[in-house]
Amino acid sequence: MSFKPSSYKDSPLPVKDGINATRLRVPTTGPWETIQEYTLHRFGHIDAEGLRRRFANGEVAAVDGSRVTPDTPLGAHEFIWYYRNSPNEEHIPFYCRIIHRDADLLVVDKPHFLPMTPGGRYVRESALARLRVQLNMNDLVPIHRLDRATAGVVMFSINPATRGAYQTMFERREVTKKYQAVTLTPPDWNPLRPTLGGTRLPFTVRSHIKKTKGEIVVRLHDLPPNAETRIQLAAHGANRRGEDVCLWNLSPVTGRTHQLRVHLAQLGSGIVGDQHYPYLLDDGPDNHDEPLQLLAHTISFTDPLTGQPRSFTTQQRLTLGPLKHIDTPSRSGRP
Repeated sequence: MSFKPSSYKDSPLPVKDGINATRLRVPTTGPWETIQEYTLHRFGHIDAEGLRRRFANGEVAAVDGSRVTPDTPLGAHEFIWYYRNSPNEEHIPFYCRIIHRDADLLVVDKPHFLPMTPGGRYVRESALARLRVQLNMNDLVPIHRLDRATAGVVMFSINPATRGAYQTMFERREVTKKYQAVTLTPPDWNPLRPTLGGTRLPFTVRSHIKKTKGEIVVRLHDLPPNAETRIQLAAHGANRRGEDVCLWNLSPVTGRTHQLRVHLAQLGSGIVGDQHYPYLLDDGPDNHDEPLQLLAHTISFTDPLTGQPRSFTTQQRLTLGPLKHIDTPSRSGRP
């Protein structure tokens, strides 16, 4: 899945501290006298004082670049731009490691728990904001995305002039991505004839996945498949906690939201550490000792500028995978 940040280039405000301004649609009529009053009504519970300060300091702008002041009446503008802020933003004590950098691409190894882009309760504590500040690159943009809970290889575009070529490469599915995941060994496991969800390994799972409001993902049985993942067993054995686990190689053909997590959960083997699938657990603080056991392992493609093959691999490892791999027939099984 390629990732195109919406309307960044149209913002009348520059990047600030690695963060793009956010566009907000404002009603033209209503019970509020000013645009500031409406904005406080909508977001004041998050940071009322910060919002007032941004209006007073000229940090809110209309599409034409004119400043929106505390007294600008409702109806004067349909859209405004302002800088998001999270006053109680939690520090994430993990950092991206740079794998590769050239004039066009930045490839990093993203840790678990760090979101890709600013959003929600994480603004400055995001891979994009941090890297922009660290490298002094305000034009840096992610070409694809990883969930906050997922670690591994991710690519950013440095050069706006060549960005489209790399984004198109993802849209055309000309990129090969390989993931690894750890699940508990299925209760009916037979090492001589390993199966997952009753199907002999390796195999390809296909289903229809639809993202609804929020993060809930539903598989609809009465619609044609739109999500496809190749699943192969890499190894199984005991992990550091003494649990019998399987290490899987996953090759997604499509890039639906939470696709790998949904597919393994629906096969009866939810990923270790998953707080959403197969059961949605209550929100709580991150447990840094037990990250989601899902890793974007390798990304490979033919460079659209040079025509040369390129491949980048993570240096991270899943912490709850098998300590000693026990080979199984499926590692060299039928295709």
